[in-house]
Amino acid sequence: MEDMMGSLMKKEFVSVWVRDPQLHKEDFWHAHIDYEICLHTNSMCFQKKTSRVRRRYSEFVWLRQRLQDSALLVQLPKLPPANPFFSLSNSLQVTQRMEGLQRFLEAVLKMPLLLSDSHLHLFLQTQLSVAKMEACVQGQTSYTVAEAIQCYVYETHVPLEDESKSLCDCDCESTSCSGLDMCVGTAIPFEMSSQNGSPGHQFLAMKLDPETFRSLSSSPESQQDTHT
Repeated sequence: MEDMMGSLMKKEFVSVWVRDPQLHKEDFWHAHIDYEICLHTNSMCFQKKTSRVRRRYSEFVWLRQRLQDSALLVQLPKLPPANPFFSLSNSLQVTQRMEGLQRFLEAVLKMPLLLSDSHLHLFLQTQLSVAKMEACVQGQTSYTVAEAIQCYVYETHVPLEDESKSLCDCDCESTSCSGLDMCVGTAIPFEMSSQNGSPGHQFLAMKLDPETFRSLSSSPESQQDTHT
């Protein structure tokens, strides 16, 4: 019995939420919505066990393409389809897209082959733009993937399973934290498996030199993705 309990306690899990859509107006004619992605895990595949970032739909499209490039023989889960008639003010369409993005991430995180992909880790645990993620993966930045993740600082608390529903309820009632007043419901933690029973990859934390920190701490405007 003790061995069984010990085995259960050691199982790896990851919880992911896509929530709190926010509308950003770039100018009179252009606007977009981004979503908060919360991650909570005990997996050795992830350098940080909790993280929160904000991503827009076009960045999810980029991530799926890069994952497909890295795993040509793997059938990746689908994203919510692009809709030429998608309305930023249509709460039903925004909610459906948000739920589809969460299902996509949940499916991706269950695929051991993808857990060592640097694009995935930068997407989930940094706020780097697409251009900077591309450059970092290709070794064209002064910082490594691990340094980028280690340096990124955001609110470290993420909603746990037993509080995510109440936290979402709060967000749905608060116009100050969400311009659209909606969120995905409770996320269910799922176990993570890996090939041969071992983690797919482990990033190492390290001390950062001041120059690396400055290069990662540029203004949000300079990191804005130009994709729609």
